[in-house]
Amino acid sequence: MEQVAFIVWRESVEALLVVGILYAWLRANPVAGQRGMAYLWGGVGLGLVLSSLLALTLLGVSSWLDDTAQEYFQAAMPLVAALLIVQMVVWMRKNGRSLKRELEGGLASNAAEKNWWGLLFLVALAVAREGSETVVFLYGSVAGSSNGGSLALAGLGGFVAALATFLLLQLGGKYISWRWFFKVTEILLLLLAGAMLNSGVEHLIGMGVLPAIIDPLWDSSAWLDESVSVGKLLADFAGYRSHPALSLLVIWSGYWIATTYVLRRVSRTGQ
Repeated sequence: MEQVAFIVWRESVEALLVVGILYAWLRANPVAGQRGMAYLWGGVGLGLVLSSLLALTLLGVSSWLDDTAQEYFQAAMPLVAALLIVQMVVWMRKNGRSLKRELEGGLASNAAEKNWWGLLFLVALAVAREGSETVVFLYGSVAGSSNGGSLALAGLGGFVAALATFLLLQLGGKYISWRWFFKVTEILLLLLAGAMLNSGVEHLIGMGVLPAIIDPLWDSSAWLDESVSVGKLLADFAGYRSHPALSLLVIWSGYWIATTYVLRRVSRTGQ
């Protein structure tokens, strides 16, 4: 549940940021804004439709597969979600500071050329990107869960929290700043990606695709059980396992070494 709420919250805030930047520019330029607003909201709607189509496609593909193929599909989706999360964090680390300038520059160019369809597709692609990431992350996180009602409530709660967070961020840093938001959520996203990676790897080990080598390597459930309380929270958000296989620990450690190296390199070079 916590994963669902967090994913919807984080991705919704980012989508709201993009739409908010473009909306503010149109409001500040009333001549262009009068025409552009309809295309802005049309782009939002189109982006949501594209994201919904991806969700239906994933559900359809899953239902068409036989049992063995479904096992591979459900093992692959958390791995794909983890990769996309890392890619998103790297992209924001590289482009976050220039995002507002680039969006406003693209919008100003479209407005000058009266290319309002360009605005619509710019917004649609931005919203579809966030929505598609949300769909993949959620599928990778909750694949196989039968508790649909609770998951839907968690998603709704995440969206409401996103609206509240966005309003606080728009107050100009009086209560919370965009820099703080991206720093904290970057860490949480990387932890979540590690948890999804572990989920996918465990699935592959269970299928016999990957060797466990030593299983379990240790058993710390007497001190911190991964199925309850704090242990469950750490398992869901950081990939903690009270009795990990050696191969799982090696892959999880490699993930943190690789992502730390890439992010430090991006920070140093800006490339």
